[in-house]
Amino acid sequence: MTQREIELLCTLGPASLNERVIRCLERAGTSLFRLNLSHTKIEELEQTIAFINKLTSVPICLDTEGAQVRTGRLPNGTLTVRENQFLTVHGRPIAGDPSSISFYPPNIVSCLELGDFIAIDFNSVFAQVVEKTPDRATLRILTGGRIGQNKAVTVQRALEMPALTEKDRAAIAIGRRMGIRHFALSFAHRATDVDLIRHEAGSEAIIISKIECISGLNNLTEIAHQSNAVLIDRGDLSRELPIEQIPALQKIIIRKAHEHGAKAYVATNLLESMTSEPSPTRAEVNDIYNTLADGVDGLVLAAETAIGKYPESCAKMVTRVVQQFLRSKQNGTRSIRIRTPSLLPEVEPHGGSLICRTAANGQAEVGNLPAITIPDEELTDVEQIARGTFSPLKGFMDKGTLESVLEDYRLPSGLVWTMPVILAVSNEVAGRYSRGDRVLLTSTSGLPHSILDVTESFIFDAERLARKWFGTASQDHPGVARTLARGNHFLAGEVTLLQPLALPYRRYELTPAQLRTVFAQKGWTTVVAFHSRNLVHRAHEAIQIKALERTHADGLLINPVVGVARKGDFVPPIILDGYQAMLDYGIYPPGRVVLASFITYPRFAGPREAVFTALCRKNMGCSHFIVGRDHSGVGAFYGKNASRQLFEKLGDLGIEPIFFEEIGYDLKTERYVDLKSCKRARPISGSEIRRALLSGQDLPSWMIRPEVQDVVRVELMMTRQVFQE
Repeated sequence: MTQREIELLCTLGPASLNERVIRCLERAGTSLFRLNLSHTKIEELEQTIAFINKLTSVPICLDTEGAQVRTGRLPNGTLTVRENQFLTVHGRPIAGDPSSISFYPPNIVSCLELGDFIAIDFNSVFAQVVEKTPDRATLRILTGGRIGQNKAVTVQRALEMPALTEKDRAAIAIGRRMGIRHFALSFAHRATDVDLIRHEAGSEAIIISKIECISGLNNLTEIAHQSNAVLIDRGDLSRELPIEQIPALQKIIIRKAHEHGAKAYVATNLLESMTSEPSPTRAEVNDIYNTLADGVDGLVLAAETAIGKYPESCAKMVTRVVQQFLRSKQNGTRSIRIRTPSLLPEVEPHGGSLICRTAANGQAEVGNLPAITIPDEELTDVEQIARGTFSPLKGFMDKGTLESVLEDYRLPSGLVWTMPVILAVSNEVAGRYSRGDRVLLTSTSGLPHSILDVTESFIFDAERLARKWFGTASQDHPGVARTLARGNHFLAGEVTLLQPLALPYRRYELTPAQLRTVFAQKGWTTVVAFHSRNLVHRAHEAIQIKALERTHADGLLINPVVGVARKGDFVPPIILDGYQAMLDYGIYPPGRVVLASFITYPRFAGPREAVFTALCRKNMGCSHFIVGRDHSGVGAFYGKNASRQLFEKLGDLGIEPIFFEEIGYDLKTERYVDLKSCKRARPISGSEIRRALLSGQDLPSWMIRPEVQDVVRVELMMTRQVFQE
């Protein structure tokens, strides 16, 4: 370049590691040649450095692999995975196939945890860890796409990884011996990482710390202070942060680098189109110019010169833009305030924030705490409180809160809440504890589950509770029968989850915070939720699709209840497998559906439960909620319009109910219609479907999809449990 105020860093690779291109890049004004160690074999490094040094005096920078997870070898170099499939990740190198891949470094699989979100190949694929063994993990693919080999993998949780790999250390040693002084530290997390590479590279080394992860941003001041330069890797940053925030962050990083005496370089997608086309886009040229206006000290060409078709043209284009910028002298900047990322700003959690009552790493001071054995239903309540599904609740209700909910459908604060969340105990247990006591809650198997910090022990008449809660005292109502059987004594207090129940259907579980992350990753701002405790049939399907159309929502959350069920109901795995079959066969609109289990139990509380289940989906980030004809009802205890009336009475809840009447099938028009508006339409009964499937009877496809029927038939043939006993 004619003026050296702005540096040009060019990456050398297959497209440019030859005499002609290297000399051309030097003439174009290259200040520093970069060798990416992620794509350079250690056994070839010395020979490569010698080759470059023979052709040019432009210094070389060795860019480390760093604390980075990458995909392993794949057949033909790529693999395509579809949404909602399961993919096994191995902790040892494998060739890879449509159902299995490997990550490296090899030990990274052992660091993964259940629930971890993983982005692969620049967010081409988004997945969650749903099963785990010491040497492998099962991913559920939430957004399908193409996976390349040796592509970056981002785990959306800070992993403790060494700042330098063994390959990095060996490469630095070779570089020092051959006179290299420039070293780039990939994924700089903290200042101690910079100290480590400087120790390896020597006190006179010029260290370029790459800012490409959230921890690097959080520790930017210390990193910049210890570095000669920082490099903003916009590509890797955009895997961890919303892409719309990157321009503002770029300005902030450049400013902070300069405040601490470090240069600032910018990389990624400067001239991406020129990897395959001879000319850039206007947007790319504008981006380079504005980046220069931000005060950057250098620009980095990566794929453009390493693997692109036009490496020389890319370098020359950057030079021309720089020259134009320097002539114009338009170097002013203005500060930009960035908003803290919100996963789904349009839908605020009920009460303003998601509650989190989970002990870090499942650890808490249990000591010699007295223990109470609690039924699974109440333990799943603890889990949903702890994970924010029941926000703003932090624990089991006290007497005053219970009275307020029963009488006014509100918490004492005035916030709408319709469902009692209470812990019934025996008279003996209730008399043993009082305010200030701490109690360990254990499962029926005796395993520690959670801690209750008692705030109150109280008595509440069970018959009055049932009548207010369910609108009846009849023991023919399953909710009433359960409530009366539990008795009159209760404990209240905040809970802390230690270890969730070991249930066979956790692979579909997504917490409210995780669902908001998934929706944000998909770009959804409006989501309609569907609640069910039954195997999917065609009426369900019709309602779901009609709701999507009616609301114009970005996506649909199918969120079946999979906890303790009533005798004769389908067991949870069958319900989930039925929906999975719908997804596998492409029956739902592609890219528009997320399936997630809701581990709770039906209360059969009719209108109260309809509102309660809507508020739970509000906490999950949904904007709309499907309300059926007799939502969460049982028998003839609730009127057909009872749920609608309660929603209208309570007003705006921050989630919009979408009401549906009973859906049937019109054989004449072959359409799914409101039974009230079409007398000839055939009803679709869940009870009829259960009886028919149990007897081995084939049902018409307009009633239930053959793909779903097959799921049940296979289980019956294998003599596995299909219905709750």
